[in-house]
Amino acid sequence: MALDRDGITRRAARELQDGFYVNLGIGMPTLVANHVPDGMEVWLQSENGLLGMGAFPSDDAVDADLINAGKQTVTGVTGHSFFSSADSFAMIRGGHIDLAILGAMEVSQRGDIANWMIPGKLVKGMGGAMDLVAGVKRVIVTMDHCNKKGAPKIIPECTLPLTGTQCIDMVITDLCVMEMDRDHNRFRVTEIAPDVTREEVEAKTSAELLFAGDLVSMAD
Repeated sequence: MALDRDGITRRAARELQDGFYVNLGIGMPTLVANHVPDGMEVWLQSENGLLGMGAFPSDDAVDADLINAGKQTVTGVTGHSFFSSADSFAMIRGGHIDLAILGAMEVSQRGDIANWMIPGKLVKGMGGAMDLVAGVKRVIVTMDHCNKKGAPKIIPECTLPLTGTQCIDMVITDLCVMEMDRDHNRFRVTEIAPDVTREEVEAKTSAELLFAGDLVSMAD
């Protein structure tokens, strides 16, 4: 059974570590904020100038002036702070962010990512994604394994404009977890969703994949 968005981001939250500074990209990755393990101190950073994001607010606690980079209302944990976007990008470009969790439209078999533009769509610019994939110590992608038309999103070469090359360390989809094997320059499937088979993952992936000898369940 493929995981839903909540299941994907719950699995992504298992990659957090105490004391980490983490940037959550727009869309699905923002849900990771709801799954930070109890007792763990993680500082969530938003590139519009916020360090210390908490979970999404309840309806009666919404502050319209407290938003993340995707313009969603958020909360702040004890000790959170606000600053300019210039300071925020200095954190990112200076290598001070431990982990970025991003969405993607395409990921290539060697770890390239396209996540900012579809040709023909009016977009003002790439935004902070370019800085994140270049300046953050580790980058994880959370996304559905296939697009809305059922076509693979993990492909030999990206067809959309690139955000970064050979920069993705892990991909977590509704079907599996894949970790980049730098020696082979390919992703290795290490975990699989409950009741999903290796054959299903292969059928829904056009990229070359490696498989761990001891696949474990993403639910473990």
